[in-house]
Amino acid sequence: MSARVLHTLLIAAWLVVSLRPLHAQQYAKVLVQTGNVSYIKDASGYTFALMDNTHLSPGNTIKTGSDGYAKIQVPDGSTFEVFPNSEVKYTKTESIRDLLEVWLGRVKIMIQHLPGVPNPNTVTTPTALISVRGTIFDVEVEDMDGTTIVSLDEGVVDVRNLKQHGPAKTLLPGEAIRVSPDQPLAVGGRNDLFYKIYQGGKRALEDMIYSRPGGVGGNAKIPTNGPQGDNGQGKSTGTGKTGTGAPTAPGGAAPTPPPPPPGGGGGGD
Repeated sequence: MSARVLHTLLIAAWLVVSLRPLHAQQYAKVLVQTGNVSYIKDASGYTFALMDNTHLSPGNTIKTGSDGYAKIQVPDGSTFEVFPNSEVKYTKTESIRDLLEVWLGRVKIMIQHLPGVPNPNTVTTPTALISVRGTIFDVEVEDMDGTTIVSLDEGVVDVRNLKQHGPAKTLLPGEAIRVSPDQPLAVGGRNDLFYKIYQGGKRALEDMIYSRPGGVGGNAKIPTNGPQGDNGQGKSTGTGKTGTGAPTAPGGAAPTPPPPPPGGGGGGD
């Protein structure tokens, strides 16, 4: 084999090895899936069942039913959770910072980044553009008009109303904002009643999803409020058990009670 041919082959092999990660980085992987979850691959509209370890391409749309839930990881290690009755399009590519388009329902997003190094991403809804610098936050589209709630647990996000003129609003941890198609932005802080009510409903839903039998509890433990958790609030046991009562005999019958103690044993005479 001539040196020229060998050199050409080495270049070709290097290109294959170098380009393979770029191709792989376009895909997201399903880590956990429970209930009714499907995805749409393309404009044909055909749906396919979403299962653990399914790989999603940019442009795929995830849909969950009334009991559906999925946790999905993108190539940089960031994850997003899709909750019941949601429709979300995965849009991440190498050259575009767009991560998700949320059309209906709720997602929880956890952006991974090195300390002090931002990892810019954007999430869009019919009414909102959310610019992310590396953070943990929720996005919920409440209705067909696209009314959107953004709730921030950790980090910083900027929120812009796509239907109204005006500057973006910056959210800090413990703040939430509602984006309406016909109203300007207004931020409510940590002690605002709206934020407290929304957080309470959010945690109740997470508890139900994380701890239900066959759900994502146990080894698939998922934090509910960033790396430090919720200080004991809103966490599931992950046991998948529905009670701690006495065991039952085979067939569902009650167990035979133990015999009474012998006479005079501990009596009060």
